Amino acid sequence: MTNSKRKGAEGERELVRKLKELGFDVERTQQYCGNTGEAADLRGLKKIHVECKRTEKLSLYDAMAQAKHDANEGSLPAVFHRRNRCNWVVIMEIEDWVQLYREFLDSN
Repeated sequence: MTNSKRKGAEGERELVRKLKELGFDVERTQQYCGNTGEAADLRGLKKIHVECKRTEKLSLYDAMAQAKHDANEGSLPAVFHRRNRCNWVVIMEIEDWVQLYREFLDSN
């Protein structure tokens, strides 16, 4: 395994631990699915396509393009990113965020 792939896998495991800590039942797709065509890095967040990036320098628009390209129809692409000594952040296109927010408002 190359250093880049090892670091990516470590970032995915870290994100899984964080999301489980927050109450979500998620898992790495590569670890559990193998090469099944599932392009998301994690599964278990309904309607969200997770692109995990654990890097100091993020090429934001490249990462979002990858998430959009890989997302299945009906899934909202989201980039989950963290660099050293910082919290995880989630990056989405505004239309997708508005869709989630409207659904949240409608449910309350």
